[in-house]
Amino acid sequence: MPISRFMAMTLGHPQWGYYINRDPLGSTGDFITAPEVSQMFGELIGLWCAERWKALGTPDRFILAELGPGRGTLMADALRAGRAAPGFAAAALIHLVETSPVLRDAQKAALPNWNITWHNRIADLPPGPTIAIANEFFDALPIRQFQRAEDGWHERMVGRRDDRLCLLLNPGMVPSAPLSGALQSAPIDAVIEVSPARTAAMAELAQRLVSHGGAAVIVDYGHEASAPGNTLQAMRGHGYVDILATPGAVDLTAHVDFQALGEAARQTGAHTWGPVTQAAFLNQLGIAARAHALQRNATAAQVEAVSAALHRLTGRGQMGQLFKAMAVTADGDAPPPGFEEA
Repeated sequence: MPISRFMAMTLGHPQWGYYINRDPLGSTGDFITAPEVSQMFGELIGLWCAERWKALGTPDRFILAELGPGRGTLMADALRAGRAAPGFAAAALIHLVETSPVLRDAQKAALPNWNITWHNRIADLPPGPTIAIANEFFDALPIRQFQRAEDGWHERMVGRRDDRLCLLLNPGMVPSAPLSGALQSAPIDAVIEVSPARTAAMAELAQRLVSHGGAAVIVDYGHEASAPGNTLQAMRGHGYVDILATPGAVDLTAHVDFQALGEAARQTGAHTWGPVTQAAFLNQLGIAARAHALQRNATAAQVEAVSAALHRLTGRGQMGQLFKAMAVTADGDAPPPGFEEA
């Protein structure tokens, strides 16, 4: 089967899927995301959303949506910080795109005083002006891989050999892998990745913004420009493991191609800003000042914890460079906060 189908089944199977029956986050899980590192991340995203609400003309009601909201930590921090803009929280209608029953329960616990509507798909969101957040959402959407052989491009498939799962090349040659012409000259054995699922999700989101007004901020790990490379990886217990060894028990992700995401958004008529590094985005939003405020009157241990979180979110060799941020807006009049220097 194609890698895309393998990913879709192992991550989202209604009974055995990785995301369906577990909470994968935190020290006892398999990985940690920026909102779990520090409240600063979600607070700055909340202030970003509040500014975008003002740019919309402060509508009395708007859709505040998060795609793949994890435990609800980011949304909780964002709403708390958003109260700095009078009327923002009262106007927000909270809609979460989440398929995991376990994580829906966690989100309900994190947002006990909010009326939340859950959806399985972006397409199910109701009409209306929308501000959307997607932190580490696109990396988990299925990808396809193609490898160049002597006779041309072949799709990499998941198969069986000696009673074990393995990666094989489909013997049928594809006329050309569905990537830009520049990548068609990649060397023999090069692997390229495409994701129709990501393209479709971005197009759906961007079309909503064009039709109803609004903005979206996407933060994920990946590369700014389309390039060859095998980035498919599996995580378990905060370490890398074999992607095929235990289907349904490990997190499967691949780096996000921000060039492809941007092209999908712009084809709907939306405008894109960035990508910029997560460090540049958070620094422009004022994370250093927020860290200083949290450290004021804090204990020595708390001061050290805030400094460590700041380094993890923005430092070189940490999330600051690997992760990128991109904004999508319905109009191109002015860059949103965090993208002024993009």
